Amino acid sequence: MVKEKGRKVIAVNRRARHDYAIEDTWEAGIVLHGTEVKSLRAGRASLVDGYAEIRDGEVWLVNVHIPEYDQGTWTNHEPRRPRKLLLHGHEIHRLIGKIKQSGLT
Repeated sequence: MVKEKGRKVIAVNRRARHDYAIEDTWEAGIVLHGTEVKSLRAGRASLVDGYAEIRDGEVWLVNVHIPEYDQGTWTNHEPRRPRKLLLHGHEIHRLIGKIKQSGLT
């Protein structure tokens, strides 16, 4: 079996691009539990109601649904838990500045 090279898109929120004017896009890592990784690799995620918010100088991904892994045990994750986004400090400061300056969301 040959492995695919490059990155694979797991989930896309097409509705956000339709409903909102997207000025900038950011690429960030996400802190995940093991069963969340398995669910995402299976292509199961919903970004429809999700958004990012800044709390105490950290960026959190809120209300994104990653369903429980089918073969998971009692250690399965909570489907809609907040997940920390991994951004550089200067990127977080730039986001905070844009939110305060022009009232962007």
